Amino acid sequence: MIEKIFEGAIWRSRFIIILAVVFGLMGAFVLFVVASIDIWAVTTNTVSVLLSHAHPDHFHENIVAGIIGAVDLYLIAVVMFIFSFGLYELFISEIDEALESKNNSSKILAIHSLDQLKDKIAKVIIMVLVVSFFQKVLHMNYETPLDMMYFALSITALSVGLYFLNKVGKY
Repeated sequence: MIEKIFEGAIWRSRFIIILAVVFGLMGAFVLFVVASIDIWAVTTNTVSVLLSHAHPDHFHENIVAGIIGAVDLYLIAVVMFIFSFGLYELFISEIDEALESKNNSSKILAIHSLDQLKDKIAKVIIMVLVVSFFQKVLHMNYETPLDMMYFALSITALSVGLYFLNKVGKY
């Protein structure tokens, strides 16, 4: 009798995951809104500069950096969505509406194990790091040929890493 009560309590304790799911989704929504506001700010700033016929220093770099920063936030929001959906499906229940959906988008969020969740999140996090790297590179000053060589090597390393990341799980 005590064993049955205890096991039932342990099994029902999985519902605490709802907190991570709800707050993960809230975090994703916040990141989507903030990234969208950042894109709006870049757009309005660009339009006002173009209408004034001015061309400030580093104009293009600032536009690209602002947009890349927003893309970075969007990617982190995607991580939060995948995390929330994955936890819900692993610990609470499969999402019925996703099962009934006939399009491929439901397969993107389908998580059947912690390893699958970890792999999907890891891939998106790596993309966030790549985007962040390129955002930082935009503002670097290349003063010596050695700086350019390091830049070329880092691009090569990222490309090789992305190539192998794409190959994981296909064999």
